Amino acid sequence: MEPQVVDHVEKSRYEIFTGDDGTEIAGFAEYHLSEGELAFIHTETEPRFAGRGLGGLLARGALDDARTRGLRVLPYCPFIRGWIGKHPEYADLVPDARRAHFGL
Repeated sequence: MEPQVVDHVEKSRYEIFTGDDGTEIAGFAEYHLSEGELAFIHTETEPRFAGRGLGGLLARGALDDARTRGLRVLPYCPFIRGWIGKHPEYADLVPDARRAHFGL
């Protein structure tokens, strides 16, 4: 089964699931949502899943969801910030006035 990214709203985090039945959590990206801004604060991947590209899939899934929902992104999390830096097509999610603050 392909990895799936799910917004676990009650935990304020996106989670990525993998495994044969798609129920094994491989990582998460915590956020704080307020006034149309999605502030990413921490991302973590289970060590046993390292090197499989799941962190990137998690970032892409979360940011695609933010775009679909019309949310602005504040990448306080170094992983999400770095991922956006490597994928400039997502930089427009960060408000113009805040990009320099995040080095984008």
